[in-house]
Amino acid sequence: MKNIISDINFRSQKIKSFLIKNLKKKKLKSNLFIIIGGDGFMLKTLKKNKNSSRIYYGINSGNYGFLMNKFNGIKTINNLSKAKMISISPLEMKVITKSKISKKFLAINEVSILRQSRQAASLQVLSGKKFIIKKLISDGILVSTPAGSTAYNMSVHGPILSLNSKKLSVSPISAFRPRRWKGKIISDKSVVQIKNLNPVKRPISAVADNMEVRNAKKIIIKTNKKIKFNLLYDVNRSLQKKIKIEQSRREFN
Repeated sequence: MKNIISDINFRSQKIKSFLIKNLKKKKLKSNLFIIIGGDGFMLKTLKKNKNSSRIYYGINSGNYGFLMNKFNGIKTINNLSKAKMISISPLEMKVITKSKISKKFLAINEVSILRQSRQAASLQVLSGKKFIIKKLISDGILVSTPAGSTAYNMSVHGPILSLNSKKLSVSPISAFRPRRWKGKIISDKSVVQIKNLNPVKRPISAVADNMEVRNAKKIIIKTNKKIKFNLLYDVNRSLQKKIKIEQSRREFN
């Protein structure tokens, strides 16, 4: 079936075979696509089809699978007709390198700016014309969407954002100076500009989810509202509910 896209690993292929067999008599909407794999495979598939009006139901065959639904045999077939849709917009990252090359990538989870050598990064961060921080010495900085706030952002102790918050998280990665700076929550209408204050001695790379640009000099990040990714989730395991669970876990830890 053309409406089923799966990773190449054994478990993905096994789930795909099961679905093909059991969906023969089911009529799926022409724009509904079932994605079988992990979060990385889902992100790759979404960005590959960024200009389509498809609706995606993800089935996890990887490890964590935060963006995916749990595979549950025949129950999964029944869940397809009851699943609820949410729409998310990605970040757009524009990078200007030290050699003045410009590159653009989309990020559904986060844009991370990372030191490229043993030297800590020296960064300046603005939201529009206002400084978020004038000078940050750190291993890097991370700008996260609500959908991505439970991923790398949570690992660097950034805030977990509700899906409907209309916010972005800006979080330092191992801040050295100022040592106690914890980052900032900003509007998703903000245009974030990150400058490398010392590109010769302290090179950095910019990473949109898993797409890396090295020797970055200036990075501009904004939410691309023109792109909407439509994702389906089982009623009792919505993305909103998963995020709330992670928020409550953090509150009690």
